[in-house]
Amino acid sequence: MRVYNTQTRTKEEFVPREPGKVAMYVCGPTVYNHIHIGNARTFLSFDVIRRYLQWRGYQVSFVQNVTDVDDKIIRRATEEGTTPQAVAKKYTKAFVDVMHALGVEDPTVRPQATHEIGGMITLIRKLIDSGHAYATDDGDVYFSVRSYPQYGKLSGRNIDDLEGGHRELAADDEVASRKRDPLDFALWKAAKPGEPSWGSPWGEGRPGWHIECSVMSEKYLGLPLDIHGGGGDLIFPHHENEIAQSEAATGKDFAHYWLHTGMLKVDNEKMSKSLGNFVLLKDILEKYDPSVLRLLSLQTHYRGVLDYSVERMDEAKSSLERIATCVRNARWAVKAAAGGEVPALEDEPEDPQLKALLLEVGSTRTSFIDQMDDDFNTAGALGSIFSLVSDTNAYLASCSGSLTAEQCSVLQAAAETIEELMGVFGVKLELGPDQMPVPPEVVTLAHDVAGYAGEDGQEALKALLEAREAARADKLWGVADAVRDGLSRLGYLIEDTPQGARIIFKEN
Repeated sequence: MRVYNTQTRTKEEFVPREPGKVAMYVCGPTVYNHIHIGNARTFLSFDVIRRYLQWRGYQVSFVQNVTDVDDKIIRRATEEGTTPQAVAKKYTKAFVDVMHALGVEDPTVRPQATHEIGGMITLIRKLIDSGHAYATDDGDVYFSVRSYPQYGKLSGRNIDDLEGGHRELAADDEVASRKRDPLDFALWKAAKPGEPSWGSPWGEGRPGWHIECSVMSEKYLGLPLDIHGGGGDLIFPHHENEIAQSEAATGKDFAHYWLHTGMLKVDNEKMSKSLGNFVLLKDILEKYDPSVLRLLSLQTHYRGVLDYSVERMDEAKSSLERIATCVRNARWAVKAAAGGEVPALEDEPEDPQLKALLLEVGSTRTSFIDQMDDDFNTAGALGSIFSLVSDTNAYLASCSGSLTAEQCSVLQAAAETIEELMGVFGVKLELGPDQMPVPPEVVTLAHDVAGYAGEDGQEALKALLEAREAARADKLWGVADAVRDGLSRLGYLIEDTPQGARIIFKEN
């Protein structure tokens, strides 16, 4: 497996610090608002990376922080007429809820900055004692950037060419005047009236933004991290500062591999409130199934620029349905022919077309792994799956009548492979009616039209299908139409296939 390391700007062989285990840290949200789809792109990408590593057999310890004290949170509290604590609590819950809705797995640990203040104070004291940081008379503490000669090694920036302008400075001349060097960044900020604060050796105050990630990653994962990830916009100054303060304090490498996601655009333009194209994730999930957004994201490499648009979402929705329909069709054909368990294939098929499909099943898995092992190339891996979908559809179209046990075995293997590999991406395919809860109205319809006397939903569907077939055989078109129309009103569609009629669910 090879990954692209931002720090070295090359693809490198991935060798974790401990065989079979991966320690991964990804910067989480600053909880002052609902997250937008640009944020979601990063969290989704690392969810897929984590899922793939786990599928490949790695034990992944995944830590993602929550920044719940910050200038933006304080400003939002003022705007909403509430406290910073209330704002942080509200939007932390909103973040967790929307991640669950998107199907993003919870991290192993999700630490909050305000719960880790003691560790931050300890690290800051260590930096002061070693000459890498200094306190001002006003109670601020700054990291001395020039005390760390390797500053700039992640971003590739030359320290002599850099100017002030880190996030916490905000062009504040008063702040700049308290620093020894314009490049120095805040580790601790002296308390201001009405702001959250904690006691420290330098007086009441709160941590700077960068220090929390250094503390939490070391506490919960140890150093060096195997993977440190985040959006590309965090490379400088945030991740650069994390490296400087962590390595200056510990003398250890901070992270072996740095992975960063690319920008997300909306209709091929940079997303911004001024352009009116600022899209919140929660609003997208009200209109689309989360697997549609996942599929759209997978079509672009995580380091590439992802273009979001309604048209592309609709295309992804159609592609997702194509994959799901292929699996449903294969599963239905096998069920119609074999009923229960499908026997394992003992010999290689003699039929050239069936043999080719079987070989495609094996090569798809191999290609999927090859693509994902090449810096998590989801687009290439997805292409392998679509190739198997096309071949499976072509074979199903060529079949007529009931399938042989040999055909059932290969088609089942194809369907299972597609489902499994899409599952690695966290993409759920739409369930067939045999896997969905059946509403009581279906049972009532079966009582009225098919003479069914039981209460089981699946048996009711079966009875309705049998009643329709019998009515058609006897040319009782009114009964056949009553079954069809009644099921249609309840969201079901009867589809006639070469392997017989089946009922599919057509509405969410």
